[in-house]
Amino acid sequence: MIRDGYYARWQGDEFDAAPSSAGAHLYSERADRVGFEAVTAGRYRRVVPFSDLDEFGYVITTGSYRNEPVKVLAEHEQWLRIEYTGGRSPRAELLGLDRFDRGVYQSWVPRDEVADLHEEHL
Repeated sequence: MIRDGYYARWQGDEFDAAPSSAGAHLYSERADRVGFEAVTAGRYRRVVPFSDLDEFGYVITTGSYRNEPVKVLAEHEQWLRIEYTGGRSPRAELLGLDRFDRGVYQSWVPRDEVADLHEEHL
């Protein structure tokens, strides 16, 4: 699973999360969790004070594409949306990545061409 976003650990479980002035919004797909309210079909939320959390942070998925460092932004079937993180525009262009913005190069690539996929907790 490719992750890029906030997460929280609370009462022994890990949740997708979002910060707010009221605390962390924890999200679950399970309807049976006590204190969670339906947001949409199949998605439930509970606001928990930051002081009650075991951990709160940001997680990204990284890897390498043709031996160059990338961040994985999204996935669709057997494709990954990657962003080059090597800091050298000429190299990103040689890789055939699309210029998304000044100094930012992204593209959809076959999943099996991205090696060393792993999560980094920031």
